[in-house]
Order: sequence, then C-alpha cells, then structure tokens
Amino acid sequence: MSDVDRLLAKLAAGTGRVGVIGLGYVGLPLALEFCRAGVSVLGFDIDPEKVEKLRAGETYISDIPSESIASAVKKGRLDATADPDRLGEPDALCICVPTPLTPTRDPDLSFVVGTVETIAARLRPGQLVVLESTTYPGTTREEVLPRLEATGLRVGVDFCCGYAPERVNPGASDPPFSQVPRVVSGITDACLKATKALYDTIVTRTIPVSSPEVAEMAKLLENIFRATNISMVNELKMICLRMGVDIWEVIKAASTKPFGFMPFQPGPGLGGHCIPIDPFYLSWRARAFGVNARFIELAGEINAQMPDFVVQRIMEALNSQAKPLKGSRILVLGASYKPNVGDVRESPAIRIMELLQRGGAEVRYNDPWVSRIPRMRHSTVSLASVELTEAELRDADCVVIATNHDAYDYDHIVRNAKLIVDTRNATEGVLEGREKVWKA
Repeated sequence: MSDVDRLLAKLAAGTGRVGVIGLGYVGLPLALEFCRAGVSVLGFDIDPEKVEKLRAGETYISDIPSESIASAVKKGRLDATADPDRLGEPDALCICVPTPLTPTRDPDLSFVVGTVETIAARLRPGQLVVLESTTYPGTTREEVLPRLEATGLRVGVDFCCGYAPERVNPGASDPPFSQVPRVVSGITDACLKATKALYDTIVTRTIPVSSPEVAEMAKLLENIFRATNISMVNELKMICLRMGVDIWEVIKAASTKPFGFMPFQPGPGLGGHCIPIDPFYLSWRARAFGVNARFIELAGEINAQMPDFVVQRIMEALNSQAKPLKGSRILVLGASYKPNVGDVRESPAIRIMELLQRGGAEVRYNDPWVSRIPRMRHSTVSLASVELTEAELRDADCVVIATNHDAYDYDHIVRNAKLIVDTRNATEGVLEGREKVWKA
C-alpha cells in the first residue's frame, strides 16, 4: 500500500490526525468542528498567548464559548502549539492564515508562502496539505505546490495537495458549520479524493470540482457577488438620501417581488476578512491576463468611500444644530464590522472614528463586544469602550450608530441623545424622537 493509499484509508475512517495552521476566526472554528467529529486536532499558531489560552480551555474569540474549547481539550481531542517542528505529526494540514492586501491593494501572500515553506521543511510522505485561505486562481498550483515538491516528494504519489475555501460566517449559528457545503479540489485525482475524504468528516455535503483554480475562483465569485451588490445599494442610498427617499423602505418594497430580486442592505462600508479584500485579488490577477476588472474596481471604490460619506452626513447633522465637527463630542456605537461579534478587521466604524478625529472631534465609542480597539496596520485609532450610560448619551453632541448590535436599546438611545446619525437603519422601530435621527 502506497503512502497516499494509507492516507486515504485514514481520512476515510476518520482516524487521521488533523493540523490546523492559524487559529483565528477561520482556523479555530474548523479545529473545533473536527474535534466534534471525534478527530484529533493539533492547532498551530505563532501567537503563544493563543496557544496558552487554548491549552487552558479558554477562548479569545468573542462568539466562540470557552466551554467548546474546554470540552475538546478535556476529551483529548484538541492540543495547540507554536512549535513548527510538530508539523510532521498530523496526517492532514489545513492552512488558515490571512491573505491581506498591501497598501497598494495588491495581494499579500507572505503569510501563505511563509507557512508553506515552514511545512515543506518538515513534509513527510503520507500527508495532505490543504489551503483554505481566500486567494486568486493559480495560487495553489503556482505558489503552494512548487514549494512542497521542492522537497523531492511527488504530489499524488508521496503526498497530496488541495484547495478547499473556508465558508465561515462569524457570529452566525444558522446554518450550523456542518450544514454549510464545502467546495473541495485537488492537484491530482488522488489529491481530490483525499481532500474530499477530509471534509466529509465534518460537513454533510462536499462539492468536488475539477481543479484548484475552479475552487479558488468560486470563493472569489461568492465574495465579489456580495461586494458588488452592496456597492450598488450603497450608491443608491446616497442618491435616495439626496432625493428624500428612504432606501430601506425601497428595498423592502422591492423585496416583495417573488422572483428576479435579492435584497442587500446598505451600510457605512464593508468590513471583515473577506468582502473588502478578496475582490482585489481577482482584479490584480486579471491584469496579468490583460483584463481590466472595471466593475470590481468601481465597486471597491464606492464601498471604500462610504465612511467619508457617513462623516459628511455627521457634519451636516451637526450643522443643523449650529455646531462644527471640530470640538464636537461624538459617541460611536459599535466598533466591530458586523452585529454581535468582536471582529474589527477592516471595520468601517474604525475608519469613521479615524476621520472624525482628523476633523478635530472628540471621539468616544461603546461596543459590548470590543472592549478596546487593537492596534491595526492601517489605523491610528487607539480607544477603549466607554460605558453606555444616560450621561454618556446626553453629553454627546452626536451619537453615531455604526454597528447595530442586538444589545442596544434604540428607544433608550434616541430618547437620551441630542442627535443621532444612523448608518444601519437600526432606529427603524423607534417612534418617539425621530426628528433627532439622520440616516447615513
């Protein structure tokens, strides 16, 4: 029996050990799902603090309870390490590292490349390496595979390599992880079989495709579809506000059509680890083939300008009260990029705070999920969440609703605030004090 045959047998039986590299918003849920399926997991992360917390059964991601981690650790299914020399232990390695953009909006594959080179130095026969990180078509074949084959091991014979894009929705429990179908691919037929067998242990349906390039493009299509449609409704929102038309009422009315329409909601901009970034991976790649992805670039431009539009609306609202932005006290509600999570990556709320500070405003924020804004590469904001008291609301010259967390009592907020700028239509159900609310 060959090394790959033994690998396939282990994966099909669910007896292989899985290594998850990168224990963040993608990697940690994946690791826990394998644990729930009875698979032994060894998690890898360069952050020793994360490793220590996991070994102690503690969480560091707001929407993942410590109980889930503690249970997996207690059952002996989850271990974590920062030691790369242990990469040879698992039978399958899932790469879940960031794929950000450079300041010039080019793909930054340094995390992927560094991880693959670290794996290659320890790659052994009978291992499967799967990339989950979102990237441009060609990455698995052109960046991952050559570094693994440089070891002298042969793909599909000695080891397997595939691509299976993540489909994690932070903060959402419906549908559950196991009910979200997973697209799987492999460099060879044996690689595809191995990748499919791995994910068949944790999801009810896998969708095999003919190549990693198809899987890589499918992931980009999912996110570009959302990004471009959100940019459209954001542009419509700006038009509707100038015309005195409520875009949210328009969307509700259009949504009554039982065919040919899918509602998307406008907001203060895009956030998270996927939607603001992934489309530019394809537009960058397209240029190598002589194609200018104008639609993608335009959508990105519209979404990127939304925080500036929100600040302009804040200035207009303050002007209605004969107040300049400079010196005004602004309370921003919500720092995370979406409701009911603590993820602030690419959050438009952070960009809004930064613009307000640049304009001379005294900025404070409250977020029940984000106690302090962490240091980020492209932000100068350094603030801690304040308690949302009546005095805090009343002292603010303007309260900006940037993220519509379920924990917020909007009747209470509107009742106590002098002025509201609502970027999420969160105050839709508030009846009293609507004259204080500005949509943005």
